[in-house]
Amino acid sequence: MTTSRPTLQHWLTLLSVGSGVLMATLDSSIVNISLPTLVKALNTNFATVEWVVLAYVLMVTALMLGVARLGDLYNKKRLYQIGLIIFTLGSLLCGLAPTITALILFRALQGIGAAFTQALGTAIITEVFPPESRGRALGIIGSIVSVGIAAGPPLGGLIIAWAGWHWVFLVNLPIGIIASLIVYRFVPNLHPGHRQEGFDAVGALVLFFTMGCYALGMTLGQDWGFSSQWPKIFLGASLVGLIVFVQVERHQPHPMVDLSLFRNILFSINLLMAFLVFIVMSGMFLMPFFLQLVQGYPTQLVGTLMMAHPVAMGIVAPLAGALSDRYGSRGISLIGLIMVVVGCLSVASIQPGISPLAFVLHLLPFGIGLGMFQSPNNNAIMSAVPRNRLGIASGLLALMRTLGQTSGLPLMGALFALQVRASANLPPGFEVTQANPLALLAGLQGTYHIAAFVILIATLLAVLALWLDTQRRKQAAHPILESDRKICR
Repeated sequence: MTTSRPTLQHWLTLLSVGSGVLMATLDSSIVNISLPTLVKALNTNFATVEWVVLAYVLMVTALMLGVARLGDLYNKKRLYQIGLIIFTLGSLLCGLAPTITALILFRALQGIGAAFTQALGTAIITEVFPPESRGRALGIIGSIVSVGIAAGPPLGGLIIAWAGWHWVFLVNLPIGIIASLIVYRFVPNLHPGHRQEGFDAVGALVLFFTMGCYALGMTLGQDWGFSSQWPKIFLGASLVGLIVFVQVERHQPHPMVDLSLFRNILFSINLLMAFLVFIVMSGMFLMPFFLQLVQGYPTQLVGTLMMAHPVAMGIVAPLAGALSDRYGSRGISLIGLIMVVVGCLSVASIQPGISPLAFVLHLLPFGIGLGMFQSPNNNAIMSAVPRNRLGIASGLLALMRTLGQTSGLPLMGALFALQVRASANLPPGFEVTQANPLALLAGLQGTYHIAAFVILIATLLAVLALWLDTQRRKQAAHPILESDRKICR
């Protein structure tokens, strides 16, 4: 397309891609609300129900970079349409799932479809829209992401209350069908210019094995205790898998992860900070358990209350981005991390009988801090690499997000389960959702005290990054000062 102004076809392309983005983001937030309901409805336990979320993000994590590579090799439109169809089919099967095992398997199928839509949606918009309108289109996609994250909890609460948990997944069907038809009819074919680069299938398989073993080890440890044999075996296998993955990526001609980028210390520090923050963010899945099992709130109210932190993020993030453009990204992201620490400690100070308004006020510092951190930190990451490596850096940033979620969800769940059992002196294997409310509250408080420590580590890394950046700027300016002195002489 050579026209400089967007046409109806451009906007229909945006509509179809935006629909896929909306489904994926809604699904990531709407399912968290249903977890306490699923424990009862499907007669399962806390450790097992985590896999309803884990199976999804594990597939996205393992496949996203590989799918992005396939998009460079083959027709992006066809691959995106395949992803939409898989996601929609997975949604139908999830809604019909008779057991927790079936639901977890079908969630994994959904995750495969989501990997295609998340990896290729932005690329399609970038390629289809003219440069003069591209920023506006990508901004609309960003707004859709915020809407999906914020709307998921209250929508999920209403759906569960009025129609049952099955419709949390079935609501995707009309969106997916309409989006697939629009993609087929209106999105142009996007063929690659050349196919010189290969697909790192080995790296994708090793990463999937590594993260799967880690998630299994953490969730089995919650049930059986971490001194048991199988949690140790799976966690040990994940460590071996990580070592093998690094070795595979070092020797692959076209790796999933370009390890040479990590020679840039500032780039590495910012990615590590993002990883730590996403680990803590994944712990939000614990909130519905607290609100329903301790506070006794109905699902509609729980969904509304869970809007607090994504709405705060959505409001603050653009302001933080503008401030980082004016004053530099590192100072703003550092302030954001300090706010996240305050937010974690605020959540850890929640007491039984807290009012809905007070709960929102306790959660707001967390959302404000995340909004202040993410945009400036993303800017710092993308600014630390040369222009010809922006695509790879963007993929690594997406990978850190999904790795943080995949790692953080079982980790935060394990911390919560251990804290609950320790508080009530319960044996390994005791179902934590059956513990008394005070023990559940103690589990939430203890988990977020540890989360505050994790973010404190990220804060110290931000201080180090700020210092290194200042030193580099001074060194860069020093030769100019020397040449000025010579001229004056």
